[in-house]
Amino acid sequence: MAAAFGGKLPALSHDPKRKQDGFVRVKKSDLEKLTTEVMQLRDFLPRVLNGDLIEMLHEARTAQTVKEQLAQEQEQLRQQCLHLQSRLAAVQTECQKEREEKLLLREQLWQSGADMQQQAAFCSGLGSAACGLLWSCSASEDTVSRWLADGKLQSFLLVAAQTLESFVRSLDEEATTQTEDHNSQEHQFVLALAGTITNVAAVTCGRDFLSCSAHALLDTLMRLLELMTPGVFPKLKVLMLMALYNVSISVKGLKCISENPGLLPLIWTLLDDGDWEVCLHSLRLLQSVLLEEEVLILPGSSLLDPDLQARISRLTSSGQPSLRLAAQQTLEDLLALQQSSA
Repeated sequence: MAAAFGGKLPALSHDPKRKQDGFVRVKKSDLEKLTTEVMQLRDFLPRVLNGDLIEMLHEARTAQTVKEQLAQEQEQLRQQCLHLQSRLAAVQTECQKEREEKLLLREQLWQSGADMQQQAAFCSGLGSAACGLLWSCSASEDTVSRWLADGKLQSFLLVAAQTLESFVRSLDEEATTQTEDHNSQEHQFVLALAGTITNVAAVTCGRDFLSCSAHALLDTLMRLLELMTPGVFPKLKVLMLMALYNVSISVKGLKCISENPGLLPLIWTLLDDGDWEVCLHSLRLLQSVLLEEEVLILPGSSLLDPDLQARISRLTSSGQPSLRLAAQQTLEDLLALQQSSA
């Protein structure tokens, strides 16, 4: 190290003859030179080595701290990984359990749907058969009289009106025009309901009851006729028109249905229905209105509308004799009304 400062270490004598009591003889100049160099090293080395050493120690401590932090983070990540693996296993187990439950519920749902279809088919068949019996029984005047005496007719008519309205409002126009099944149990069920109402209205006591206590039912029938698409379920339309016509036979009934402002617009619409039986019974209902002088003031001048006469005139050329005859008679009644109003 002395060479780095430009000096040489003094040569020490190792002559055994010169060794006395563990001392070595050194020249004074060499000792002074060695002392000077030692003092220079003592003064200079800290300035050279201290900065690098401190920096190295600082870096070492920093590296140790970073190492410890990395070790802690690694341990945390390992713990998190174990936790996530545990959660993943639990979620997979739960997912498998839910999948099995879903498959079971789907199977139960399918079975319930099949059971409901069977029950619906059974109820439709039962309702169709029961209402068919009612329809047949209601053809007897004595039966209708007994129904009125028992006081059960009002509740039946309420249920019948709700059922007919639900059925008509559920119709899909496009589907029904393409797949209409007149022999379906549902169709036969509503036909039997409408037929029973028609038979009740055909009996004097039933007609009077409907005229006085079933205004809501009569309004419902007219509203449903307005909702139904032309050409769809003509048999049901015919039965409802027949029921209205039967009610109109009595003065009270005719006044009741004539007070509905939608009666004449409904008849105009049904005259263009396309089904000849619907047109025929629409004309008969209109004739009933025209023949009763007491209610002519209720419709007013609407009966003299040229559009109404034009529609009826088109029906006079129908290929159906009964429809053609009814149209001719209705035109005559309209002309008579026009002349009396002039």
